[in-house]
Amino acid sequence: MAIIDLASLSPPADRHDGHSLVLAGIRAFFSAFFAKAFDPYRPELHYMRGPGPACRAKQTIKSQRAG
Repeated sequence: MAIIDLASLSPPADRHDGHSLVLAGIRAFFSAFFAKAFDPYRPELHYMRGPGPACRAKQTIKSQRAG
């Protein structure tokens, strides 16, 4: 899940109309939200979780030969 930090969003351009500032802020928030929420790169799906069964089988053979 992506975490959006509001401090990282750039402030909207200075306008005299307060309503426009609110809309620009909402637009900037949702733009950043959708960019981060639908980013296809998910590194947590690709990290190694430890040795698999082939490594364990190899270690078992080595320990049986040594002992």
